[in-house]
Amino acid sequence: MNDIHAGTCRYFVTYTGIKLPFKLVNPLTEADIHNRNTFLRAYFDDAERLIGFQKVTYGEIEMEHRYEYHENGVLRRATVTDVDEEVTVLSFDSEGRARNE
Repeated sequence: MNDIHAGTCRYFVTYTGIKLPFKLVNPLTEADIHNRNTFLRAYFDDAERLIGFQKVTYGEIEMEHRYEYHENGVLRRATVTDVDEEVTVLSFDSEGRARNE
């Protein structure tokens, strides 16, 4: 699993869409997050691809997504950890089609 903390950190209000990787919307500054109960802490690689995010609620991580990409930039793997720490791993071929592991 990739180390999302190696990426550039930015903050957002929420995400949109149903297709992975999610699109993060409504950027926040670091000062903004001190006045919010819930926000997304997101990490981007040098190519500005989203490599992961954490939904933070009242200071606790409620959900986490980690993304890995094929050489062509298409999502290869998504690892989702929910509030109960249940982990779901989704894999995709180089065309973006879901595949079974």
